[in-house]
Amino acid sequence: MGRDGASDTRAGGPDWDLIDELSAYLDILSSQARLRILRLLRTRPMDATSLSREIGTSYENTKKHLDRLLSIGVIRKEAGIGRETSKGVHPVWEYSLVPGSLEAIVRTLGVFSDSRITDLDRTIDQRLSSVKGSVSGVLLGERPLAVLIGGPEDGRAFSFGEGETRIGRRDPGQPDAGDPARDVILGEAYQAVTRVSRPHARIRVGDGIFYEDCGSTGGSFLNGAKVGERERVRLKNGDVMELGQGITAARLIFAIPPALDHTSSPGKSTSGGAPAHDQRT
Repeated sequence: MGRDGASDTRAGGPDWDLIDELSAYLDILSSQARLRILRLLRTRPMDATSLSREIGTSYENTKKHLDRLLSIGVIRKEAGIGRETSKGVHPVWEYSLVPGSLEAIVRTLGVFSDSRITDLDRTIDQRLSSVKGSVSGVLLGERPLAVLIGGPEDGRAFSFGEGETRIGRRDPGQPDAGDPARDVILGEAYQAVTRVSRPHARIRVGDGIFYEDCGSTGGSFLNGAKVGERERVRLKNGDVMELGQGITAARLIFAIPPALDHTSSPGKSTSGGAPAHDQRT
């Protein structure tokens, strides 16, 4: 059935239930108050009264925001101990982030952005872009983040500090080739990715965030377009980079804070490399 109740006889027609669920998900994350709650809960569990004071709204509205966040599984509610009063200490409901939930949000938004589903509804597409920007601006702080999609390490997240990060597959022949605290080192299942000892690619964070393919065997593909060998491209929020192709490839979705999410001036070069190429879809 279509949205208007008429039968949709086309094979593989729109999945309106999925689109409606995505719309509801975006509605929950489009609220700045809810994003501020998530940011506060990154630091410590909090009760509804404390949260209401922090975000400057009533207890009743805060509870409504919390209920919406609970409905998509990004926070949880558990019994905690409240402040001591003249009548003693009483239990309260405390709210906290579900581990990995912020990364899951980035992953979910990225998966839908990278699919064709939003071609069916321009309004959904615009809302998706807006929510991605808000999530990056409010939740992620100053460090860019990449979330792995697909394969046995699906959902694994990597945060990038200033400077250079190597990306590659684990190299048993050179176990000391990569620094797990600094580099993005993937497991053996990602066979399309070059080993980290001669890295598939490098990420550099400075005045923006840049990706450079290091002459990898499988190649790199930014939003479906091939990145040239030794070509340095500037990344933007929501970009999808595929390392290699096929079922053994690795796909990374990037969430980039606003301070780093800007394009280079025409002809501007990055340090020690070719001119940065602003590749957009």
